[in-house]
Amino acid sequence: MSTTLETVRKEVMSLSPSERASLAHELILSLDDPSDFELGPEQEEEISRRVRLVCEGAAEGRPAADVFSDIKAKYGE
Repeated sequence: MSTTLETVRKEVMSLSPSERASLAHELILSLDDPSDFELGPEQEEEISRRVRLVCEGAAEGRPAADVFSDIKAKYGE
């Protein structure tokens, strides 16, 4: 691993969870061809609403294990 990558990783890990999530979202989008990834205005607004809830500390999360368990129960493995 390069020194630059190690430095960036260390700095990123010092960000808040919401800042890291925002950065992760941008990094993932940067890997895709923009023409393959288009959202409608309703989808953009829903994403903005959810980000606001996280930033305000008002979002209610669930453990991933519970979510996956519910999906498996509903749709099978």
